[in-house]
Amino acid sequence: MKGRGCWPGLISLGSAVRIRPSLPMFMKNISIFCLTLKPGHEKKIKELSYIPVGLGTQIFSKECFNDKTGENIASKNLFYGEYTFHYWIWKNYLDKIQTEWVGFCQYRKFFVTKDLNEEKLSYQELQNYIIKNIDENQNFDCILGKQFTVQNFKISKIIKNHFLEFLMKPNLLFNKKKRNLKFHFDLFHGKGNLDAAINFLDEKDKNDFRYFMESRTSFNPHNMFICRTKILKNYYETIFPWLERCEKIFGFNNLKGYGLQRIYGFLAERFLSYWFNKYYLVKENSIIVKDLSDYNDL
Repeated sequence: MKGRGCWPGLISLGSAVRIRPSLPMFMKNISIFCLTLKPGHEKKIKELSYIPVGLGTQIFSKECFNDKTGENIASKNLFYGEYTFHYWIWKNYLDKIQTEWVGFCQYRKFFVTKDLNEEKLSYQELQNYIIKNIDENQNFDCILGKQFTVQNFKISKIIKNHFLEFLMKPNLLFNKKKRNLKFHFDLFHGKGNLDAAINFLDEKDKNDFRYFMESRTSFNPHNMFICRTKILKNYYETIFPWLERCEKIFGFNNLKGYGLQRIYGFLAERFLSYWFNKYYLVKENSIIVKDLSDYNDL
């Protein structure tokens, strides 16, 4: 659109999305979207040279990307989490991303180039160490967070919420290797729900994903990733038809409590870890947990 600025590698959607003319030109080969629920984070996200995305019910500026225009499933955000924006990208914006790489982070979780002390991290340090470019000389297709193990349950949490399950299988208290991803998912997101969802997967992934969940004790967390832009279409064309089929089982009305209400996001989180590792070369990277609200006074 004539006279309107745009982020490097992105094309304006006119009235649907308006982007400020002040641009982070040093991000040459990657577009990184930073998702937030709080309008107060927009300025800080732009200062990080990331692209702000506003989700949820609060009102964001017209310069902020969102999941509510064009073809969208914004009404499902409570259940899908960040995947309502991924759906929006898929249906409205995917062919307009012109950078070689694309990435997604959150207002309180960021990919960083080195391990950092979260408590003492200054805003300047955060700016210096978040990923802003991709070294093309390295041989990988995707960046995922370092794996998170599900073996280390707190005994107090087990007794409080899941004592009966461990009482029926007491060896799980002493043999961490038996606490696989499937057991963890059943424990926190409803027993049998994972198996029911896997049955709706395409044949090429059904058995492999089931094996992944039954044999692994760790996964790449937080639904965060960076990948070559050309890969994104393949991922979206796999994940969204599957989640839509899962809606026939779980629906929305009876999903009570965070573990069930966000079940589509949790299914996607586990599947993301499996899918990228199966089909592409993955590099694991540190993710720091640091809320931008900690810098509100700056």
